[in-house]
Amino acid sequence: MTEITLLLVDDHPVVRDGLRGMFETDPGFRVLGEAADGVEGVALALRLDPDVVLMDLRMPGGGGVDAIGELTRRGARARILVLTTYDTDTDTLPAIEAGATGYLLKDAPREELFAAVRAAAEGRTVLSPAVASRLVTRVRTPAAPESLSAREREVLELVAKGTSNREIAAELFISEATVKTHLTHIYAKLGAKDRAAAVAVAYQRGILG
Repeated sequence: MTEITLLLVDDHPVVRDGLRGMFETDPGFRVLGEAADGVEGVALALRLDPDVVLMDLRMPGGGGVDAIGELTRRGARARILVLTTYDTDTDTLPAIEAGATGYLLKDAPREELFAAVRAAAEGRTVLSPAVASRLVTRVRTPAAPESLSAREREVLELVAKGTSNREIAAELFISEATVKTHLTHIYAKLGAKDRAAAVAVAYQRGILG
C-alpha cells in the first residue's frame, strides 16, 4: 500500500495531537506537519506538498474556506478534506465551492476517517451522510436567484448592528476580502448602493427584523 502523507490544520492542539496519534498507528499514513490556522496551513501545504490536507473550517487567524480557495488558486497538488464539527449550509457549500475534495464531521469513526483520507488521496469526493443529504436537498430545491444565502444574511445582520468589516471578519472567522465579496453580492441582489441602503431594503422586504 502506498503511504499517504498528511497535513493537519486545526486551531486546537488537542485535536491535532489526537489525529496525529490516530494516523501514526497505521503504517499507511504519515503526518508531515501541523498548522493552527488557514494561513499557516496554506504555507505548509505549499512547502511540504502532502497528499491530503485535513482542514478545519472555523479558526481564528485564518479560516478554512479562505485557505481552501487559496490552495486551489495556487494549484496545490494536495487534496483537501474538511474535518469539522459544523454541517450547516453556510459552512458546507462555501468549502466545497472553494475546492474541497470532501467534507467529514469530527464525530466520524476512525475507520470512516481512514477510508475518507484514502478516497480523497485518490481524488474521489467524500461526504458525510448528513452533508450529502443536505446537498441533495439543496440541489432539488434551489434558492431563488435574488434570495440571500445564509452567510449573506449573517453578514447583513451584523452590518445592521453597525459592525465594521474587520469586526464581521473576526466574528465569522473569514477574511475582510470575503466580507467585501459578500457585501458586493448583497448590494447586487437587493439593488442597493451602500450599507445603509442594503439594510433599509432588507427591513422593507422582511429579510431583517
